[in-house]
Amino acid sequence: MITNDKISLKEHYGIFKHLIRWTLLVAPIAVAIGSMVAFFLWLLGAAIHFRFTHYWLLFLLPAAGVLIHFIYQSVGKSSEKGNNLIMEQIHEAGGGVPKRMAPIILITTVITHFFGGSAGREGTAVQIGGSIAAMFGSWFKLKGVDMRMILTAGVAAGFGAVFGTPLTGAIFAMEVLTIGRIQYEALIPALIAAIIGDATVAAWGVNHVHYHIAQFAQAPFLVSNFLHTDVLLLGKVIIASAFFGLASFIFAGMVHEIKAFCGKVFSHKWMIPVVGGLVIIGLTLILGKPDYLSLGVDAEHPGAVTIPSAFQASGADTWSWLWKTIYTTITLGTGFKGGEVTPLFYIGATLGNTLSGLLNAPVGLFAALGFIAVFSGATNTPLACTFMGIELFGGEHALLFAVACFTAYFFSGHSGIYSAQKIVVPKIFDADYADETSLADANKRRGYIHQKLNKYRLPYRKKNDK
Repeated sequence: MITNDKISLKEHYGIFKHLIRWTLLVAPIAVAIGSMVAFFLWLLGAAIHFRFTHYWLLFLLPAAGVLIHFIYQSVGKSSEKGNNLIMEQIHEAGGGVPKRMAPIILITTVITHFFGGSAGREGTAVQIGGSIAAMFGSWFKLKGVDMRMILTAGVAAGFGAVFGTPLTGAIFAMEVLTIGRIQYEALIPALIAAIIGDATVAAWGVNHVHYHIAQFAQAPFLVSNFLHTDVLLLGKVIIASAFFGLASFIFAGMVHEIKAFCGKVFSHKWMIPVVGGLVIIGLTLILGKPDYLSLGVDAEHPGAVTIPSAFQASGADTWSWLWKTIYTTITLGTGFKGGEVTPLFYIGATLGNTLSGLLNAPVGLFAALGFIAVFSGATNTPLACTFMGIELFGGEHALLFAVACFTAYFFSGHSGIYSAQKIVVPKIFDADYADETSLADANKRRGYIHQKLNKYRLPYRKKNDK
């Protein structure tokens, strides 16, 4: 007869073996990812600061775009789908992520920033993580669910390492795959990978930018004595977060539309980055300042609008968020490489700065809320972004972080920068999104339905016009 004690011991022994197995599998992968991300961050910083002192490099941006195009056409065509390819392989429990993805995305991202393109670094880190994880997975002869877990761990390690937010990295990797459901089966490998990846970057001596929310006075009408958030401030946060969600929607939509438009207009695809580079150069000359080029973290000149400056009262212009949206969507939509997340941080922080003036709210707090909330809406990862707020800014305003991220998540609609995301639980129970497998499929179907509706509505409209 098997007793309950024996069953319990067997279960806990199984748990212990599971932890040991995944620690041994993930540790070397996370160290490799963290090391490559550290090298990438060092190289990227050097490239950006070199351009600061050699302004003329911006005028070579179209040529850099052509170089990137031919790199992907010649040796990196299977890697061109980037983050979406990794997500598709996780969904399919496959390991079809090419080894060459990591070096190709690293090189092309540095090229983009070296010549002034407005892009980020998260996409690069995630692709580095996925590519290295797939390589190790093939060496370890992992298949099926195990390969799915190792790819998810690679995403967590890359994300956690590039921003110095290991808890966010783990949750992001589990949350970003599907809208409305978190993949908890990957919890152990994702958390181990993110922690080790972040520790590896720190061991290499690579530092991350630190942000600070200045203290501010609050009204006596508190939501709770523990969280110390007044009702009026909470209302302002909800209003601002709706705009953060709309900013996410605009960003995601513009990237997809620019790609689609350029694909239809240009028969010679190498011309797309040429035109994109020329537009970026033209906008910079018209505005008379380089504030919206590259990452937007370090100041190219005194008084430049950056992410850190947005936490100060006069640290952003009214339309800084819109200009950064335009610059980044043109850069990424015309074939240059990099991530979207750091530009989303910039857009959110500067929009928060603008809204704080309109709503008479604390500047630093609203810049921080925009920082995480626009990212939340664009990636459909409200829980990960809430934890990012806590990791980057402290836990004092955790309630407001959650309110901002989840509000932006809903107001961004069924849009996002990752078209391979699966819709498991729709944000609203609408027929267009009730049974879709991915954002791309959902939006195709929605567009098809709207075309059919317009076909039947058009004669009616013409009749009424008469």
